[in-house]
Amino acid sequence: MGTVAGVFEGFVDERVDVGEVRLRVRHAGSGPPVLLVHGHPRTGATWHRVAPRLVEAGLTVVCPDMRGYGRSDAAPVRPDHSQQSKRTVALDLVRLMRHLGHERFAAVGHDRGCYVALRAALDHPEAVTRLVVMDGVPISEALARCDATFARAWFHWFFLAQPDLPERVILADPDAWYHADPDRMGEENYRELREATSDPATVVAMIEDYRAGLDVDRRDEEDDRRAGRTVSCPTLFLYSTRDDMEQLYGDPLAIWRLWAPDLRGGTVESGHHMAEENPEDLAQALVAFLR
Repeated sequence: MGTVAGVFEGFVDERVDVGEVRLRVRHAGSGPPVLLVHGHPRTGATWHRVAPRLVEAGLTVVCPDMRGYGRSDAAPVRPDHSQQSKRTVALDLVRLMRHLGHERFAAVGHDRGCYVALRAALDHPEAVTRLVVMDGVPISEALARCDATFARAWFHWFFLAQPDLPERVILADPDAWYHADPDRMGEENYRELREATSDPATVVAMIEDYRAGLDVDRRDEEDDRRAGRTVSCPTLFLYSTRDDMEQLYGDPLAIWRLWAPDLRGGTVESGHHMAEENPEDLAQALVAFLR
């Protein structure tokens, strides 16, 4: 455990045992707790421009690396990929929050992290007080609406689900596959991404996220829909103006209303990585909803 300098100055940086894995987490602040869940292939560092603003607004902020991502442990691969299922990852994060003393908390997730935050709210309604989902719709809903436009833009969902080949392609030249921009991301955030995407075990675990998505995660969501299970807490959906939510889904809020009856929504002027590209407006929207 240590106190962070640099972009997370004043945050505690530690590794926490949550059962099957240990998670790397940075946290700081006082007041109502909020869990920030990153997407692929980011780490908790993607929030480095947002998290300090939330702390300044009086929130306790927790920024983990999900299992298999960044400096958190990867679990042994199971035949059904359930070691990286959203249900398993969400349970990690609920255990993490309890370890830090937060029995109840708000969950915010972006990209792949939005599926984890959704699963946390569905599986642990006693713990998640507010839910924010960003730049995504539930996996089962995306797959049910998949057409040529989706397949062309999001081909990696299906490529990464294939056995063996994705790891070989990505690890041959991670920079070419991910083509990240250090100026846009911030230097420390970029260094963490390059470290993660150059590590074979981490790359395998991140790909397993997608393999789980097409199988166990899709089935879990379909079970939720058949059972009429929805999110019980207030929910906010935010999407980037320069992403493709409307092109793919028309009104993405209409999809989220099927899952979260107490829903509100809006846009952030940004490309896909809004926490890095427009942290001011994103932090403002989060504070308005979470406080």
